[in-house]
Amino acid sequence: MDSTFDLLTLALLPAVAPRAVREILLRGPLAAALETPGLHADLLGPAAVGALRSGSGRVAAEAEIRRARALGIRIVGRDDGEYPPWLRRVHAPPPVLWVRGSLVDGEGEKAVAVVGARAATGLGLAFARAVSRDLAAAGLTVVSGLARGIDTYAHRGALDAGGRTVAVLGSGLDRLYPEENAAIARQIEKDGAVVSEFPLGTGPWKQNFPRRNRVIAGWGSAVVVVEAGGKSGALSTARAALDEGREVMAVPGHPSQPNAEGTNGLLRDGAALVRGASDVLSELGIPAGPEMPVGVAGGASADAVLSALPPGDAASIDEIQARCGVAVPALVARLAELEVAGEVVRLSGALFVRR
Repeated sequence: MDSTFDLLTLALLPAVAPRAVREILLRGPLAAALETPGLHADLLGPAAVGALRSGSGRVAAEAEIRRARALGIRIVGRDDGEYPPWLRRVHAPPPVLWVRGSLVDGEGEKAVAVVGARAATGLGLAFARAVSRDLAAAGLTVVSGLARGIDTYAHRGALDAGGRTVAVLGSGLDRLYPEENAAIARQIEKDGAVVSEFPLGTGPWKQNFPRRNRVIAGWGSAVVVVEAGGKSGALSTARAALDEGREVMAVPGHPSQPNAEGTNGLLRDGAALVRGASDVLSELGIPAGPEMPVGVAGGASADAVLSALPPGDAASIDEIQARCGVAVPALVARLAELEVAGEVVRLSGALFVRR
């Protein structure tokens, strides 16, 4: 087993990509590679070889540990028992994770990623929160990226249920992004974790997010995409999940909505359709509890949704839900069906009105 200190030293070396890290670790004990960097110059490059020969690589690792301790941040190596087991199995796992909060020892954690558009619709936000709440209530860890939009509401849903959620950042833990999510990050840390594979001081640079997305995809057994445009970053997470053999699921949307282009495309290409948490649990072979709402409301529930919308009366999802009592995931799915059928019109401000 490689020590966390050696793994951190490797992770901090300049210009060493995750796949190069993987190849170095496959060659034998890391301690030996760090002592003889010239033998691995094809993977390390001249700057990294120089840092190891001069000793500055280990000095940087020691300084990083001191900074992390001062900020209440732990550094967890891939050979530590609490390192996420699903993530350890991806093609190029991060050698170390910077962690605030708690990880779960061993194989016990069942996790699902819930991701989607930053500029999400009111329907999408409501669905992400409701489905994440139900998944967390069923005992799953909800993993997302703490970004604006769907990610934020996925974390909120898990917190609503008193469940566990993990936020994966595309920046250092001392450079939380977006800054307005600092309060929810503190909530997440109480029973879950905020993590990053990037050193302290790393900004939320664009090139970091594909790497962040592969960690989100690799943390658990499946990725649920709630809303995604044709070029959404959430599709990057879905592709990473497919590359790692994870299940990909998507929430359907109206063809006229830009945020449905990506999710509908995933469904066209074979992703499992999600109408609610019960669909996710079914795909994963996990029994749904007796109170778990079904996906699409039908029969009397459908009539209840229409009855909650008298003609000409615009209402929000919360107002409709309060009137009809249909669970939010089923309500969102039914409203989408009614919109496609032309019986309901969506107005600006996430309001709905019956024709």
